Amino acid sequence: MKKSSKATALTVLVVVFLLLVTFIVLYPIVFVVSAAFAPGNTATGLSIIPFAQGFTTEHFSYLFNETNFVLWFQNTLIIAICTSAASIVVCSLSAYVFSRFRFALKKAMLMSLLILQIFPSFVGMIAIYVIINRMGAYNQLWGLVLVYVAGNVPYNTWLVKSYLDTIPKSLDEAARIDGANHLTIFARVIMPIARPIIIFLAITTFTGPWMDWIFPKLVLGENEKQTLALGLFSFVTDRKDQFTTFAAGALLIAIPFVFFFVITQKAQTEGLGAAAVKE
Repeated sequence: MKKSSKATALTVLVVVFLLLVTFIVLYPIVFVVSAAFAPGNTATGLSIIPFAQGFTTEHFSYLFNETNFVLWFQNTLIIAICTSAASIVVCSLSAYVFSRFRFALKKAMLMSLLILQIFPSFVGMIAIYVIINRMGAYNQLWGLVLVYVAGNVPYNTWLVKSYLDTIPKSLDEAARIDGANHLTIFARVIMPIARPIIIFLAITTFTGPWMDWIFPKLVLGENEKQTLALGLFSFVTDRKDQFTTFAAGALLIAIPFVFFFVITQKAQTEGLGAAAVKE
């Protein structure tokens, strides 16, 4: 009886603890959802009890009718697609070179890529700003794409290289005997096998620009060229306190992302597991 009582008490404690953790995790999400539909603008006027102040869709109407929300979404989508496509090409090609070829300073270059990950990205912001200005890429979407692709190269090259190292080189040799050149081997032999890690790379590089604020603030100036992060943040600056409008915009962004992650969850899991496999 004592053992049964102890087991029951332990089960109750575990359930209570898990319920508490669930509440702590879900409450901010529920609060933001309720804020998106709550009347008023300020965060201080919101009740801590979700949906206690009523229900309205005026914040969503304001976003679509009186702001450049659709244009911000379009800019962010263009940047994300271009960043993902360029990162796949550059990182997969560089990873193939490091994985399959021997050349001078190969180890030094790999170590340089690794060391670059130690420093936070904002360390080079002044240099990035100067380079972007001299290239004529300031306030241009393609300038921000260049910044993102350059930032993606070091880590993602190592990530893809680790996967390519597990692919037997005998496949390359067999294709070369059949008359294939390096580009053909890369495109028709290596890439189909490396599909899981390439999909994972595409997903991670696509989602990054949607949540970044620092580099769009550095590179983009005009309101028409801004991304969603910049546009939504403008609602909660010192001059404005439109938290409910910010919550409505954040909710609109979150909805497609939820579907996106549900659809690509399997590919992300396979990509992460595949990158850790060693021959």
